Amino acid sequence: MQDKNYFESNFIIDFYDLSQYEEALPMTMLRLLQETAGDHHFPVNENIIDLYRKNLGWVLLSGVMQFERYPKYKEEIVIRTWMSQFKSIRGIRENYIYDKSGQIIGRSKGLWLFFDIEKRRPVAIPDKFKDIWGINPEVSVDFNLAEKLPVLSDGEFMDVIKVKKFDIDANKHVNNIRYFQWLIEVIPNKVMKENFLFQIDGRFQHEANYGDQLIIYTKIVEMDREFLHTVFDLTTNKVCVTARTIWKKR
Repeated sequence: MQDKNYFESNFIIDFYDLSQYEEALPMTMLRLLQETAGDHHFPVNENIIDLYRKNLGWVLLSGVMQFERYPKYKEEIVIRTWMSQFKSIRGIRENYIYDKSGQIIGRSKGLWLFFDIEKRRPVAIPDKFKDIWGINPEVSVDFNLAEKLPVLSDGEFMDVIKVKKFDIDANKHVNNIRYFQWLIEVIPNKVMKENFLFQIDGRFQHEANYGDQLIIYTKIVEMDREFLHTVFDLTTNKVCVTARTIWKKR
């Protein structure tokens, strides 16, 4: 539904969306947020595949997601999305996640770059997106997307990843959801058993591609509560992602 400069999608959480703690996986929620953003193209008489066939797409530069709780099995949720800012090649997308009673259980925002997939460079956002989507200045999360995070060269926890075929998305690089999945995988089981992921935020600096070898460094900032992460591409010697996760007691 497109109305008042925002768009809404409805979802029901299925069994395969759940973690071992019987709540939606953070990756599930990131996926549904991306799906809602993609569906927001329908009021513009486009869909996300139409864009890809024109070698155009959106690339996340920086983003944050916060949850007070994660929805349960067969729970109905609504995701509301809107644009709070536009510049020539970038836009800020805001989101609320509501439960059936209308309570906000999650929030997110992201800085997105409009991108020529074939030429691997930014291009101007078409006027029709700005005209039809419009601007809603409401802010979902009071968060500075320009804040820099430390680049780690070591950490208490580490993992090595080789990028596989199914890690590559339609933009022909590793999708941001996959990075977040790898970051959470490094978190100790005890932390995840006793806590839930309240916030994850990341800065995307360099593309990783099929066959690249990545190393993930994770450092404890506050025990069982806050961690810093860096994904470093050993193939290109570049930093792909810097990120932070914050956890709350269940």
